[in-house]
Amino acid sequence: MEENILKQGRISNLFIKFSVPAIIAMVIAGMQTVIDGLFLGNFIGSNAMASVSLGGPYIQFVIGFSMLISVGSLSFMGRSLGEGNKKLTQDIFKTSFILLSLGAIFFSFVGIVFSKNIGLALGANDVLIDNVSKYIRVISICILPMCLAFLIGFADRLVEKPDLYFKGMIVSLIVNITLNYILIKKLQLGIFGAALATGISYSSVFVVVVPPMLKKENVINLFVGKFNKDTIIPVVYNGSSEAMSALATVVSAYLFNNAFMKIAGESGVAAFTSINYISQFGMLTVFGIADGITSIISYNYGANQFDRVKSILKLSIVVSFIVCITTFIVLFFFSDNLITMFIGSDKFVVDLAVIGSKLYAFSFIFNGFSIIYSSYFTAIGYAKESIIIALSRGLVFIVIGISILPKFLGINGIWLTVPFAEVLTFIVSFYLMNKYRLPSTHASIGELEYANTKQ
Repeated sequence: MEENILKQGRISNLFIKFSVPAIIAMVIAGMQTVIDGLFLGNFIGSNAMASVSLGGPYIQFVIGFSMLISVGSLSFMGRSLGEGNKKLTQDIFKTSFILLSLGAIFFSFVGIVFSKNIGLALGANDVLIDNVSKYIRVISICILPMCLAFLIGFADRLVEKPDLYFKGMIVSLIVNITLNYILIKKLQLGIFGAALATGISYSSVFVVVVPPMLKKENVINLFVGKFNKDTIIPVVYNGSSEAMSALATVVSAYLFNNAFMKIAGESGVAAFTSINYISQFGMLTVFGIADGITSIISYNYGANQFDRVKSILKLSIVVSFIVCITTFIVLFFFSDNLITMFIGSDKFVVDLAVIGSKLYAFSFIFNGFSIIYSSYFTAIGYAKESIIIALSRGLVFIVIGISILPKFLGINGIWLTVPFAEVLTFIVSFYLMNKYRLPSTHASIGELEYANTKQ
């Protein structure tokens, strides 16, 4: 049984089994937008890339809602299974499925009907608004299967299928490349083609991950459990850090896009977008590590196996640090060749992005720690601490940095905003981890929480 594996399996083996598929899935998910960028940048132009960047925050907001329910339910279900409460686990899944479906339908309607209003609110100018509106409207058609793919893909980990989401993302990648080639290069459908390719490719994940949820013999499936209103608040509370992180991403993307538009126009946004395309491989790898260890930590925390929790946490921090240093080296020393893959022959944008990448790279020295710590607190049910970290790195220090640094350093101040935020968030994360240390003994969760309140 997967439950025994989570409780008794070797930590290194569990890390490979759960985190590696999650890492690959995260990276492949990020490659969807990178593929769009490659096709748009090379076959249409930098304005098309800027349009996707401006429309992206709405989709990120929707994904944030999906992560709120999906991660919150995974953490809650993992701890419930660790405690041996299968009925509660089934109720959590059924309630989460219903909530997520209703929310996805609502966001799909809003995105289709009010796409232009959303685009204007996100900072699109007269040059970009039509493409931004089109991107939001088309991709909103596919929001329901996109959202459900997260919840079901995460739940698969608790029914002995931790690799299904990863396999679904591989299928999604193949679909996206194929459709981008046909719709953008061959049929020349531009932004419409990019949005349609991305929406359909994300929806294909749902088809791959849903089969285990149709089998009644699995402890979690679509046919067991009932809607339980008492599980809503714990699910939302446990997943709130993910939602806050996604919301912070939306706000910070809006702030960065507007800051670059004011100083460098569409070229600035395109440069920022190209760096995001490159850096997100490292970022998503760390998020994949954090995502993969969640079920391991939550189950063992629920079973009072605190030594195992500490072991997986230490391993994930070491691996994430190696990933971040590698990303720093790539951004600092090799970004020029990578940037030209997206920008092509636009020398002004390329030069802008190359300078920016060297400054932006310093954020990776610190951000891995904060991402892992935030995920850890979510897994053990300490949502408040996770929210503090998520908002610190994604919003609070970003707002402070982008409000102050550009006044003294110009466009370089915008590039340095993220490193500034990551350094301060690292300090906050380190403080919280020292405040809420796990004991070496198998104390009960209640005793642990009582001890922490006394610190």
